[in-house]
Amino acid sequence: MHTLPIARCAAALLLLAGCATTPTPPAPPADPAALSSALNRVSWGVNLSTYRQAEKIGYEAWLEQQLHPRPAVLPAAAQAQIDAMTISHKPVLQLVQELEAQRRDYDKAMVDDDAKKAAQRAYQQELNRLAKEAATRSLLRDLYSPNQLQEQMTWFWMNHFNVHQGKSNLRALVGDYEEQAIRPHALGRFRDLLSATLRHPAMIRYLDNEQNAANRVNENYAREIMELHTLGVDGGYSQGDVQQLARILTGVGVNLTDKMPNVRRDKQDQYLRNGMFEFNPNRHDYGDKVFLGQTVKGRGLAEVDEALDRLCRHPATARYISRKLAIYFVADEPPPQLVERMAARFQSSDGDIAAVLRVMLTSPEFKQSLGQKFKDPVHYVVSAVRLTYDDKIILNAGPMLNWLNRMAEPLYGRQTPDGYPLTQSGWASPGQMTTRFEIAKAIGSGAAGLFKTDGAQPQERPAFPQLQNGLYYQSLQASLAPATRQALEQATSPQEWNTLFLSSPELMHR
Repeated sequence: MHTLPIARCAAALLLLAGCATTPTPPAPPADPAALSSALNRVSWGVNLSTYRQAEKIGYEAWLEQQLHPRPAVLPAAAQAQIDAMTISHKPVLQLVQELEAQRRDYDKAMVDDDAKKAAQRAYQQELNRLAKEAATRSLLRDLYSPNQLQEQMTWFWMNHFNVHQGKSNLRALVGDYEEQAIRPHALGRFRDLLSATLRHPAMIRYLDNEQNAANRVNENYAREIMELHTLGVDGGYSQGDVQQLARILTGVGVNLTDKMPNVRRDKQDQYLRNGMFEFNPNRHDYGDKVFLGQTVKGRGLAEVDEALDRLCRHPATARYISRKLAIYFVADEPPPQLVERMAARFQSSDGDIAAVLRVMLTSPEFKQSLGQKFKDPVHYVVSAVRLTYDDKIILNAGPMLNWLNRMAEPLYGRQTPDGYPLTQSGWASPGQMTTRFEIAKAIGSGAAGLFKTDGAQPQERPAFPQLQNGLYYQSLQASLAPATRQALEQATSPQEWNTLFLSSPELMHR
């Protein structure tokens, strides 16, 4: 394997140390460098295929396709990997029920401690395998889906409505949560998205609402809905509102069995079961509530819909969601006037996410910010692989998953409900920068393992990175600072050039 001399490693790390200084913003998307900068922000990272597509139809037409995408058609080799996954062909309810039966069987039947431990280990390994499938599917779509904005927004909302895979059996649920609750609504109405997350067992279980019942109220989910999902911590709600929303949410739970609970006769028409989601009237507080200053009549699940309507149409929600979107896409401290325009569109469109994004993505503030937003680990890893290998389909996402683990941003791995930080301060430590250099070296040398399958008889396909291509000379080269160009000119091999380019300050920003 080619190794960089220590002096050149130090030089590259000095380049990385310059990440905190933001490059000069490019001109509006008319010249090639500005076009690639805009694509780099709206997509998971510019590559030659995306650039050529946008150049062919024009940036405005490309952006419109991103805001209102058709169903994604992935390259056949990527889709084949997804189709082969258990989570793609086995319904999640069946998957969970089989796992639960397996867990119960070894708890009951096995008396030998070693056998029981082996069975428990097999159960945990299967959960890990399913979570890895979900993460791999997500990365394959980030890399190769033509609907790049939809995939970015899927990650954004997965982070916003965060669940941690390590709790209970959520490793078997996160793939379905992303596929059914998040992705279909990522560019739709915020109200539909919030409702879909509330009705998914991953969220209910993660924030303990299956323990929330009349006379045994659990406020955990109610608090996070207001503090993290809608109004924001300064949204004007009180502890009393948390308590009242928790009462409204009583009876919203999970049923992993094939059995219906014994609902009392006068409330049987109120019972609802949809997959693993269950509303159990026996557990609901039917008293009237006062939520955000208005009475909510006690009448069952309809109370939840009334509360969600009230939250989604609140001005604080419009401001909170708009500001968080602007932090993700524009700046760590977004311009207040841009946030206000986005919030106004949020309210006038009844929470149309694509409409709010259009206000932001066509704003002068967005254009002025291009090239200045620091990449979190997921953005760095995905953008580096997209740029390096373009439409060559990786055979193994394992190295990418390992890199994300090393940089403390594994998919579905945030333990707290607030999600991963979206600002530079969360990801720009010296240790993070050193790890990024090592990742750049692995990718740039062609030794990352992305094109070699796991297993007893691994398949391997040679795919040496070609970063000095038409995209580089047509657009990317123009955005490089003199210090970066000088470092690249001193490279003594293609591998070293690739490493220095992928670890440059410009590649740390989008």
